[in-house]
Amino acid sequence: MAQASPDDLLREGAARHRRGDLGAAERLYRRVLALRPADGNALNLLGVLARQRGDLAAALDLSSRAVATMPDSPVYLANHGAALAEAGRLDHAVPVLRAALARRPDDVVSLRNLGQALCGAGEARAALAPLLRAAELAPDAPEPWLALAHARREAGEPGAAEAARRALARPGLAPALAAQARFLLAALGEEAAPDRAPAAYVRDLFDQYAPRFDAELEGRLAYRTPALLAALLEAHGVAPDRSRRVLDLGCGTGLSGVALAPFAQRLTGLDLSPRMLEEARRRGLYQALEEADLLDWLPRRKAAFDLVVAADVLNYLGDLGPALSAAAGALAPGGWMAFSVEAGQGAPFALGPGLRYRHDPDHVAALAEGTGLHVLARQPAVLREERGEGVQGVLVLLRRAAG
Repeated sequence: MAQASPDDLLREGAARHRRGDLGAAERLYRRVLALRPADGNALNLLGVLARQRGDLAAALDLSSRAVATMPDSPVYLANHGAALAEAGRLDHAVPVLRAALARRPDDVVSLRNLGQALCGAGEARAALAPLLRAAELAPDAPEPWLALAHARREAGEPGAAEAARRALARPGLAPALAAQARFLLAALGEEAAPDRAPAAYVRDLFDQYAPRFDAELEGRLAYRTPALLAALLEAHGVAPDRSRRVLDLGCGTGLSGVALAPFAQRLTGLDLSPRMLEEARRRGLYQALEEADLLDWLPRRKAAFDLVVAADVLNYLGDLGPALSAAAGALAPGGWMAFSVEAGQGAPFALGPGLRYRHDPDHVAALAEGTGLHVLARQPAVLREERGEGVQGVLVLLRRAAG
């Protein structure tokens, strides 16, 4: 029986790939490379497969090797640019995606990827043209319209709500994208704000943000909330003596863990974003890292912690009642909770244009007292900078009764 040729193996691998059989596709692609080590198609498709699995290091390596075999291939450039963008290497992704589009100008996916990369890099105005072109080329696809809506909002341009509504009107819109479009409309004042940000939106947002999160927050945004919360704890007699079971709620990349580790005998991190948790794991600060929604996870941890800290996490929830109640149940008697909120006024909560909630401090205090958590301190603070201005917030320190 004749041995299958590399071309036959490649075709069969691609067919399996399209059907979602990633394991079989990978085996076939690797058989191609065993026969033809510099086969650009096999390298490229393995890179796509790696990105689908969330293995960005492999995706970057494989897509880069594919481009090396044929530097002018728009397909290879497009996939390498997409991998760079997903890995947060936006300064490298943008020129690669532009090179792909120079060779294939009407590639809708690359136009959308370029626009989203530019928007993520703070160049929302430059993102508008490729995103509008993508929407024009694929008017029935919701993704370009939703990306255009976000870019218009970021750029302060008119038409963000219109683009979000166009996304909502697309046939077969996935529920997660529909929830994100409605959330954006609420932030623009076009719909009532939901009780919380869609979990899938928050997960995707921070998955994309994870590779550049620390540099952005500590550099451009002058982020300081974890240190401020640690100082507030010390000022009220919570010693950094490594004696407590500490929960870092919404731990992200572990920036907050750096400030909390001195308080912890055991430090647990909780986050929705698997890529944020990967970054946190590299710090070696946490004894446990959990991937879950806090409203699902906390109620199952009765009296499990002596200190719960949420730095810039509760601003993705509108109604804080369920979160504070769950945190109260997760605290041991005499336990502490410290958190930040962005400061609102009047309404219990409001969804701001930055797609985060602002909370009235008096309402937050009343909610806390209603869960059995006594308010020990409320301290105004500038949490970070945004568009050159300080984000005004409030630090809150609560304690559960000892008896």
